[in-house]
Amino acid sequence: MNIELNIQNKKLELIQWLSTIEDSTIIEKIMDLRRRENKDWWNSISENEKNSVEQGLKDAESGKLNSYSNAKKLYEKWL
Repeated sequence: MNIELNIQNKKLELIQWLSTIEDSTIIEKIMDLRRRENKDWWNSISENEKNSVEQGLKDAESGKLNSYSNAKKLYEKWL
């Protein structure tokens, strides 16, 4: 609860600060940040990565899953 209250206080502080800004370049930087934050990660990955994710979802839906312990054995050298 304390963390949530702290976040709310910070939001209010930012709102108050934002309402006092007169410099349009700062406003544009904030707007750019907002646009970047709203980007969907899906649009930033390659077609090959999208195909891999889609194939993984199909495999999961059809029950082609590996347990964590099996995956750990398969990829042990990279962990």
